[in-house]
Amino acid sequence: MEAYFDNAATTAVFPEVRELMMKLMGEDYGNPSSLHGKGVQAEKYIKEATAIISAQLKCKERELVFTSGGTESNNLAIIGAALAHRRQGKHIISTTIEHASVLATLEFLKKEGFEITLIDVDSDGILKLDELKAALREDTILVSTMYVNNEIGSIQPIQEISRIIKAHNPECLYHVDAVQAFGKLTFSPKKLGVDLMSISGHKIHGPKGSGALYVREKVLLRPIIYGGGQQNNMRSGTENVPGIAGMGLAAKLIYTGIDEKMEYVKSLRDALVGKLTGIEGVYSNTKEAPHIASISFTGVRSEVMLHALEDKGIYVSAGSACSSNKPHVSSVLKSIGLEADRLESTLRFSFCETNTMEEVDYAVEVINELLPMLRRYVRH
Repeated sequence: MEAYFDNAATTAVFPEVRELMMKLMGEDYGNPSSLHGKGVQAEKYIKEATAIISAQLKCKERELVFTSGGTESNNLAIIGAALAHRRQGKHIISTTIEHASVLATLEFLKKEGFEITLIDVDSDGILKLDELKAALREDTILVSTMYVNNEIGSIQPIQEISRIIKAHNPECLYHVDAVQAFGKLTFSPKKLGVDLMSISGHKIHGPKGSGALYVREKVLLRPIIYGGGQQNNMRSGTENVPGIAGMGLAAKLIYTGIDEKMEYVKSLRDALVGKLTGIEGVYSNTKEAPHIASISFTGVRSEVMLHALEDKGIYVSAGSACSSNKPHVSSVLKSIGLEADRLESTLRFSFCETNTMEEVDYAVEVINELLPMLRRYVRH
């Protein structure tokens, strides 16, 4: 039996999305900037995807910029905002639990002369609001936080964070990395008080290499890719029509019956957590998001457990997928105060609506068999 529990890393593409993309690559393959019929047809696919995603986010179609994924969206939002507003200040605030595509981008800006403040989180992975208030300054131009944490599933109080920022300075921009929230939660960046929001296609059964950035109307960004001026000069380069169309269709499909889907996904997650934490030395670090479970198997290093499960056809992750192939101690788990034995023994299980309770039971059965053996023979 095979059980794929790494959906926070990437998801299987919906069959309907695959079919659409094959059609676009084999038949409707025109360049959307071309004036002939094939170009017009390609542009139509982009418009359809834009309409779907903007309707879901309840934003204007012109407020969307398509990118190659969450990493590029985060880079465009943060670097673009920093460069466009550097005359107003060079201070940026974020948190200690952000994705690498945010933290590495902030490191780059630090070398360019910007000052970065990282706010701590509490034991539930929630940004400390009093620290945010204290950190805001006259020269703070941008605050960037994730919506749903990709390792433990904590959900930030986005609306409250926005109120604090805008009460201090209405001109300070607020960027939200919503890569793990889009397709799991229903929200509107405008209602949340967000100026910039990143989303990704391959987390919602769309293709890799697809993403988008919501840019609130009248927010100034400096492009980070230059060329032919596509997408209103915000992101030059011939648009990835199959990727954009595929992401649009995936968004439509994932949000059809979303409440029922996420209730089912949460039931799988809760069943796994409940059954595993009944085993001695197994602890849950799981927070609110319905699709993510963080489990510590004390006495066994996470990489050892991961590969032992892989041998049984069970696929999980040791932390963030973008860095889980490199042994490291998770900054997220450190930030929420986990003790050393749990820091080194934590795995992430992440679910989607195609997972089954049979797969959950299989994983629990395998772990029950593996743990005593691994604890006995693995050198700590």
